[in-house]
Parts: sequence; structure tokens; C-alpha cells
Amino acid sequence: MIRDVFFLQHCPVCGRMLQVRVNLLGQRVYCQHCGGGFVAMDEQMRPEIGAAASVVDRVDELLERAALVLEQSGSEADAG
Repeated sequence: MIRDVFFLQHCPVCGRMLQVRVNLLGQRVYCQHCGGGFVAMDEQMRPEIGAAASVVDRVDELLERAALVLEQSGSEADAG
């Protein structure tokens, strides 16, 4: 027998703790107590403020490192 998997989320309208099925993550759901609507999102998965900027910085850093590796491997191929 397969059982549903839930995560806990506070209703942003009334503040009650709700059990939300995992398959509803990212979808609009409604609180069974107050009827308030919100997007189901596991609070541990929420991006921190400024996280988008740090992701962009990390991508830039990785692209620079990749360019250096490609440049070095091209130099080694020319020398060999």
C-alpha cells in the first residue's frame, strides 16, 4: 500500500501549520482552515535573500575556470 508523503508549511494567512502533499509542491493550494491561497513550498527549499546574485556569481566563476582549463589544454596540445 502506497502512502502519500507530506511536508509541513505554515499558512501565510492564518499561520496554522498544514500538511501538504509533496506532489503539490509549486502549485497553488488553499488552507483548509481559513481558505487562504498560497503556493506550496517547502520552507527549507526557499531561496535566501540574495541567493540569486550568489548563483550568478558562482556561474561566472565556473565559466572563467572552464575557459582557463580550455585555454591550458589548447596550449598543451600545441606544445605536444
